[in-house]
Amino acid sequence: MDLRWLEDVLVLLEEGNMTRAANRRNITQPAFSRRIRGFEDWLGTPVLDRKVNSVGLSPSLAANEPEIRALTARIRELRGRISTYDPASTTTTIAAQHASIYSTFPDMALRAQQEFPALKFRVRAGNQRDCVSMFLRGDAAMLMFYEAEGAAPLPFGDTVKRGTWGDDRLVPVVGGSMRYAVAGDGSIPDDSPAIIYPEESHFGSMFNGAERRFATRSQTVNPVYETAFSNGIKELVLKGLGIAWLPVSMTHHEIESGQLVNLSGCYGSLPLNIVLYADIQDDTASTLLDVWSA
Repeated sequence: MDLRWLEDVLVLLEEGNMTRAANRRNITQPAFSRRIRGFEDWLGTPVLDRKVNSVGLSPSLAANEPEIRALTARIRELRGRISTYDPASTTTTIAAQHASIYSTFPDMALRAQQEFPALKFRVRAGNQRDCVSMFLRGDAAMLMFYEAEGAAPLPFGDTVKRGTWGDDRLVPVVGGSMRYAVAGDGSIPDDSPAIIYPEESHFGSMFNGAERRFATRSQTVNPVYETAFSNGIKELVLKGLGIAWLPVSMTHHEIESGQLVNLSGCYGSLPLNIVLYADIQDDTASTLLDVWSA
């Protein structure tokens, strides 16, 4: 169907006369008549009552004028969206683990801005389980979280692609007055207060398979705070309220400045990958995954 046919019909309805309608459309009356005939052929029914000395409009045409106008507007809008489509100007929703938003997403956003200056993000924060649920429901086109090094990828279908932004490590750190309890070999007393992860949390489950002192309740003598909110843990550690395990990307500035002391030399570290999953049916998400994985 030709959009001009609908526009012709609307002008004809407004003018109520073939000659005046043809003049408004800047074409001859025979040409205008042929276009109306083309609309009738497509429609499968006449819209004009052609008599020997006059041409009348079908009542059904006038009765459906509002729908014709609405359809014409929708077609114009669709044509405009398709012709001016730019994946960089869309808004992409990412479901991301709290810690990764704080520690890595700002750098990722800067990288994306270099490639797509008009790109907008909606970031939905949550724990890993909630983020996966959002992604599966279609509430987000991308998923980002920390994954233990060597862990098997999540079993998504063929429409989901996996990538890696980079790597990181969970390290034990202390701050505040607890910095002065660190021995020469980088250890602290076993009964030192610890800020631990719940064993059912994402980071907690990683430590369940790795013996790391001060990480979870089963590996700690004196757990004083228990939370999966790593940003809050960092603030508690900075106040000297306990030892805790945090991503290096979240703490490296404070470690360099001396506000935090990294105890991984004594207690080891836990390697991590920052992984991304994208719905490849979403062009923007798929393109972003390629940019960030590169």
